[in-house]
Amino acid sequence: MDRHGHNCSGAVTVEVLPSQRPSVTFREPQWAVTVPEGTSPLEVVTQVHASGDNVRYAILAPTVPVLFTIDEVTGEIRSTRWLEVAHARLLIRAYNTLHPADHATAMINITVQGMDRRAPSCVPAISVSQVPETVSPGTTLVTLRCTDPTGAKDCLHYGLEGPPASLSRFRLEGPQLQVNTTLDYDSEAMAAMGFQLTATIMVTAGGQSPRSTRVPVLVTVTPVNEFTPACPNGADFTVLETAAFGSTVGRVAGSDRDYPPDSLEYSLEGGTGPTQPFSIDTRTGEIRVVGPLDSQRYKRYRLTVRLTDTRNDLDPAKRWSRLCDVVVRLQAVPNQAPVCTPEVQELWIMARLGSRQPVTRLACQGSLDGAALAYAITGGNEDGRFWLEGNTLFYLPNDLAEPRTFVLLVEVWGSPGAPRRSTVVALVVHVTPWTTPVPPSTTTWHTTLQKELLVITRTEAAWLPPAWFVTVLTVSSALLLATLGCVARSLLCSNKAPGKLLLDKSSWDVVEQRGGEEERGRPHTGSPGQFDGRAQDPRTGRDYLFNSVTGARRWI
Repeated sequence: MDRHGHNCSGAVTVEVLPSQRPSVTFREPQWAVTVPEGTSPLEVVTQVHASGDNVRYAILAPTVPVLFTIDEVTGEIRSTRWLEVAHARLLIRAYNTLHPADHATAMINITVQGMDRRAPSCVPAISVSQVPETVSPGTTLVTLRCTDPTGAKDCLHYGLEGPPASLSRFRLEGPQLQVNTTLDYDSEAMAAMGFQLTATIMVTAGGQSPRSTRVPVLVTVTPVNEFTPACPNGADFTVLETAAFGSTVGRVAGSDRDYPPDSLEYSLEGGTGPTQPFSIDTRTGEIRVVGPLDSQRYKRYRLTVRLTDTRNDLDPAKRWSRLCDVVVRLQAVPNQAPVCTPEVQELWIMARLGSRQPVTRLACQGSLDGAALAYAITGGNEDGRFWLEGNTLFYLPNDLAEPRTFVLLVEVWGSPGAPRRSTVVALVVHVTPWTTPVPPSTTTWHTTLQKELLVITRTEAAWLPPAWFVTVLTVSSALLLATLGCVARSLLCSNKAPGKLLLDKSSWDVVEQRGGEEERGRPHTGSPGQFDGRAQDPRTGRDYLFNSVTGARRWI
């Protein structure tokens, strides 16, 4: 109908044509996915993809997802927690957001598979070895024998970890740990590490979840005595010909490149004697004077010092030594100490009033004839009563009331050059004051002399035995007297046995006559076997022989 009210009628035909947009479809309606046990939360497990326009994704079953979630735009399926061994079926829907009726579904089977977490096992589990410092590079220190519990072969990988200072000295050739560079025991770097090298061999089994085992390695480097001691350059020393016992001559400073450095022992070839009056310290190499130096015969001494290294090898018997020549020169000392005769004097003087009075003149002679000597009082002249002028000692009179003794020490030396050598002379001076008679006078003067207190200390050696010693001495003396008495009594008793000989005169004559008749009754053989004893007549003092069986006697 138009605006004027006119209308008309007719037939309209509508033709529905098919849509030209693509439909939402999955390439595969169903597939399976396997993930390892221990997958972390929000980790991508798999991803779905559907063709179409404005595609979005959603999980239809299970209705409330527990283990997995899906990104509606990208289709990534992620875990929602740490996965354990399980099996899940997810029904995924893909649809067109503008035309929800356009959709498709797919089924995904997700299997969480358990993993064998056992690490590889290695033999040995720890390596401790000891090698000499002379071991050559390329030497194998340890060979590992490792196995994978899963039974997989050719899937083990070896790596080396540890301090950089140690790693530079090792290298890995598969399961073999080898020496990479020389192991110098005598270096400061090796000493800083305590002569021990540490490392760790890490053995890893490949796969989705790598497993590793660590094998600690400790290598101790031992010393080898490689070098011979070296002698010092210019071992020449000079010592005064008057050097005293124990004076230091010098130090022989040998060297040794083995560690510990310069660990040497020193010894003197030929020992110490008149021709070699020196000794050497075994540890420091210091040479000292131990005898008189004969400057008349020797202007220099040639010594042979043996240097022997110590503590440079595991074998104590493996030691190196070297002989070094040392020269000790004697330096002449022209200014010998003056000689004074005598060195101790005892003098008596009478102190007179007036000017100074001479006491004595010192007789001293220096090492060089005609050389001037210097004299000085060094002790005993505290009151200033004495004065030295050259070698003459003077007494300065003073009001001395009583006799007094002075002990003076006078030092005498030669030329002022160094070293200064001097002699000390002791003078004991007894000073007696001079007494002058006083004429008689009607006036009596009383003069009180001021006495000077003189303290004399006398020390006597006395032995005061302890009480126990006196007791023991008394008991011992008593026992000795008793023993002597017993011995005397025994002697007296034994003298009574030959009482048969101490007869009176008549019985002695009878016995003597009988003995004479017995001797005349048998031939006289003169054999001393007839008499077995000898005695002395106490009355006449004559000796005679007797037979203890028959009683026969004969005068000698």
